[in-house]
This record gives sequence, structure tokens and C-alpha cells, in this order.
Amino acid sequence: MIYEIAEDVKRTLENKCDDYEIYIDEGRTIELDSLKDELNFAKEEIELGLGIRIIKDNKQGFAFTSNINQISQTALKAIENAKLTKTDENYAFAEVEKVSDVKNVYDSKFGDLSVDDSVEFLKDTIAIANDSGCEVTGSGFSASEGRSLIVNSNGVSIENKGTGFGLGLSVIMQNDGKIATAYNSQSSRFFDIDGEKLANEVCDLAKSSLNTKPVETGDYSVVLDYYAAIGLLQTFLGAFDGENVRRGRSILKGKTGQEIANESLTITDNPLLERGMYSSKCDGEGSASQKTDLIKDGKLNSFIYDIYTANCEGVKTTSNGLRGSYFSTPMISPTNLEFKFSEKRALSEIKSGVLTTSVLGAHTANPISGDFSVEASNAFKIENGELTEPISKAMISGNIFEIMKGVEGLEGDIKQYGSFIIPKLLVHNLRVVGQ
Repeated sequence: MIYEIAEDVKRTLENKCDDYEIYIDEGRTIELDSLKDELNFAKEEIELGLGIRIIKDNKQGFAFTSNINQISQTALKAIENAKLTKTDENYAFAEVEKVSDVKNVYDSKFGDLSVDDSVEFLKDTIAIANDSGCEVTGSGFSASEGRSLIVNSNGVSIENKGTGFGLGLSVIMQNDGKIATAYNSQSSRFFDIDGEKLANEVCDLAKSSLNTKPVETGDYSVVLDYYAAIGLLQTFLGAFDGENVRRGRSILKGKTGQEIANESLTITDNPLLERGMYSSKCDGEGSASQKTDLIKDGKLNSFIYDIYTANCEGVKTTSNGLRGSYFSTPMISPTNLEFKFSEKRALSEIKSGVLTTSVLGAHTANPISGDFSVEASNAFKIENGELTEPISKAMISGNIFEIMKGVEGLEGDIKQYGSFIIPKLLVHNLRVVGQ
């Protein structure tokens, strides 16, 4: 059906605009949420939608619909909307390029998954957490299957198909008047999520976070667990957005080739990664997916661009014009960000330090300067290479661009949370203020 829709749009737009782009998205989604240990939300949704962009007289118009009986009207609406925009010669659509396949992004088992199966899976996870002595405060499970087609007037025609599964769990633990909370999640392209493992990990974290003690204020080596690292890295990665660079909102502007991170670190945006949560043959504009080293051996190598911003800067798109849905236009965004260290440290090498599982308030970091002050959550002292007593509330402050110059990877699992594929990170000389 999606190819028939594309043909209908093409016929409507013929000879009415200079260029066009048709994006069609269809999928099925199952979503569940619980409040405490009771299921309070369940939804199964099947969706089909269409987004159309056109260029006429160097003006761009966009319109969308989820009503397949309104295809022609939507196409004409995109043309009308172009009249409301400013003339800009940098508007363009993707050209035909060689497209690479991506591996292991679709799980055929999704077709057999029902809402009842999903409910049972979530209830089992909740039961395991309760049996561990934790009180579940919230949980959620999602499963989705998506298929998209992008076609444009330059001859691009690319179809992507994939599945995704996610599970999240938050708990509270109480003992002798002491209270501790914890949260964790898993995501995968396949329905291989381990609810039992997640429940046990979250409950163990909550248990070990009881009976906290204050930490002395000082400068410490700090291990950022996955969530803590991601919280701070969001600010760091914002400086690689080509639009931020173009508008002077990136501290990295003009620093290409300069050392901005530990020389052992390479960061690669890889939309072709096998099993990657954001892997696809092309981006949301139809530009063939490609790997881009943002940092190579510690030196700034590249920013990320969509077509428009690349044209403004006189460079080539890095295939980072991503779409959230058919009802939105592409925006610059990373795909799968691989943090690769040529050398790593072991926890046993840290004589004295702090580990924080997550941070609160990362969104308040200054996106241009990189200065941050956050609250450490589920934090622990490190003494002679081992995690010891949990720490009561403490603030951690520093500058993300400064600490990345000496950041190190910690030996252990590499995990994907959102776009980030990272080990735990070790940063030095962070100010920890005890409370």
C-alpha cells in the first residue's frame, strides 16, 4: 500500500513544484505502564501516516496526514504552505547514492506478540521485584514494529523496516526508616529483554543504597555509571550539532583538528551498526547512511549535519536528518554513538573516588560553556578499588568540555541507552560537595 500512496502523491504533484519528497510511515505499537504494581495503561496502536515536503521557487512547504483519503489534498496543502516561507537557495532533497544494508534490526517474533503476552511479561517482572523485597513504584514495557518509505523527485526510493522493545522499572526500598529508590531499563531490537535480570539489578541497587553516609567535600575521581554519563554527555554532544555550530552556539566552532578529548577516545556516529537502536539504510531525508567520526583519537573530526545545514556551511550532509514521525520534518540528531577507548582502566586501580549511578539536574547544564552542577543519585564511595558505603545527597560540579580532555573508559560491559553506546566513564578532579 505505501508504494501506491507514493504514486498517488507523485501524480498530484506532477508539474506543480520544482522538487518533492514523500515520507510514509506505518507501524504497530504496544505500550504498557504500571502505577506501583498495578497495570494502569495498555494500548495497541496501528498507524499509517504521510509527510510531504516540496520545494517551489526556493521555498519549502510541508504538510502531513494520517487519512489516506486526503492524500491529494495534503500534497496540495504542502504547495500552499510553501508560499508562507522565506526564499532560501539551501533547500534541497537527497540525491541517489549507494545504500548499505543494516543487519539484525528486525525480530519476526513481533508478529506473534499480543497485548496479553506483553501484560504477562510485565507482570512477571514486577513479581520478581516484589519477591526481592522491593516495592515497585512504576514500570513500563513497549514493543513496536515500523516500516517507512522515502521517495523523492531525484530518484531516491528507500524502504526501512525494524522492531524495537523496551522495559523500564523503578522501585523503592524501605528498612528501619531508611528509604532508597532505584531505576533501570533495557532496550533491544529483539525480544530478548531479560526482565528477571533487570528486576534483580534494580532491587540490588536500591538495597545497597540504604544507610547512606555523608561524603567529605573535595575533588575526586568520579566513575559515571551509564545513566550518569548520558546525563552529562547530552550537553557535550549538543556542541556537535551543525545548526548550533552555524549559529555560534557551539564552543567547538573552529576547532576541527584540535584535541578536545582524551587521545584514547574515538566517538563514531554509526547508523549502520548491527542491532543498533537507531540503525537504518538512510536518514529521514533519504541520504544514504554513513559512519561519521565526531572525535578521532581525541581530536575533533566532524560535526553532524542534515542537508539544509550542510548546504549552508558548504559541506556534505552526514546523514543525520532524523525524523520522529511522519508529522514532523527532519531534524539534526545522532544515531548510534559508539564511544571507543583504545585503553581502559579497571575499577581496582581507583584507590579513592566516587561512583554515581545517575545524576539529577543535568538539563540545567549550560549548553554553550558546558558548566554543570548536578545531584549524585545512588552514589557510592570507592576505596581501594571496591565500592563501599553508599553516599547521602551530594552535588557534583565541573565543566563537561574540560573533563572530556581526560576522560577514560572503565573495563566492563558496553551498553546502549538511547543513542549512546558506552562503557562506564572515569573522570578526574570533579568537585563533590557533601550535604
